[in-house]
Amino acid sequence: MIYPIVAYGDPVLRTKAEDINLENPPMDLNELVQNMFETMYNASGVGLAAPQIGLSYRLFIIDSSLILEEDAEEVGLKKVFINAHKVEEDGDEWAFAEGCLSIPNISEDVSRPSRIKLRYYDENLELQEEVFEGLTARVIQHEYDHIDGVLFTDYLKPLKKRLLKRKLTKISKGDISVKYRMKFPVRR
Repeated sequence: MIYPIVAYGDPVLRTKAEDINLENPPMDLNELVQNMFETMYNASGVGLAAPQIGLSYRLFIIDSSLILEEDAEEVGLKKVFINAHKVEEDGDEWAFAEGCLSIPNISEDVSRPSRIKLRYYDENLELQEEVFEGLTARVIQHEYDHIDGVLFTDYLKPLKKRLLKRKLTKISKGDISVKYRMKFPVRR
């Protein structure tokens, strides 16, 4: 099932998500994860967090292989992160143009550290602690921010945010054209 993507302006995108009770999950996690991958691929995304489909849970998925060049040294990664918590971020900061399915048609340079270490449960509900680097780390950091109620636009300088204000307002009103289903917080 393909979910509509929640658009900028919806309060769920600004809410710090809750851990999923793995002893008694509120939904079928395998089905939810499959649906999230289907939704992400349908929207040509490389990552998707549960808040982006209206669920305030600490769950996100990535497939960084979709943005890596064929000759890249880094190997892409398709992965599920359940109840993820950041252990540390470090490394040299570098800028890269980021976009977001919840904020379509906007991309801006965001500086992030080159490494992130996470503690999370995988799709088999096995506890993992792992370090990620490069573009994969960036995709993970972007999706991790979603489960903490942070958007990539929060990293922009005040002037850039002011310049984007009109576009962001149009997104929240649904006054945009995208090739995937979206759910807008404000309708004209």
